[in-house]
Amino acid sequence: MNLEKVVFGFFIVFAATLNFGFFIGDLDNPVHHDIYELFAAIVVNLIATVLKFGDRTQIGAIHLATSLVADLQLIAAAMVWGYAVHVAGIGMTPGAMSSIVSLSGGALFANVVSVVILIAETIMQRR
Repeated sequence: MNLEKVVFGFFIVFAATLNFGFFIGDLDNPVHHDIYELFAAIVVNLIATVLKFGDRTQIGAIHLATSLVADLQLIAAAMVWGYAVHVAGIGMTPGAMSSIVSLSGGALFANVVSVVILIAETIMQRR
């Protein structure tokens, strides 16, 4: 068993599951979406992105692209949260929460694509 591949797969799947955990729930209900879970999803996605650097294959490029998309979506969600609560002073309205959850949904889709690529790549490998 290759420890590097285990760590790589762990962070890809962990990023997807954290993102899913934040995404699930009523779209506009802030009680169903925790700020710390969003923060954890951002951190784990950034770690997964760093792990994807260095792979010079076409599949590696797609892995990196999906990770960058997820990072941008989650960072944008955090920025919307910060703007709504701290800059605009409107607090967490249903509209703001809907935007945040929608952005995390885009990141979730990118993470799912990354997991599917990981599974396909694993199945295609020969022993």
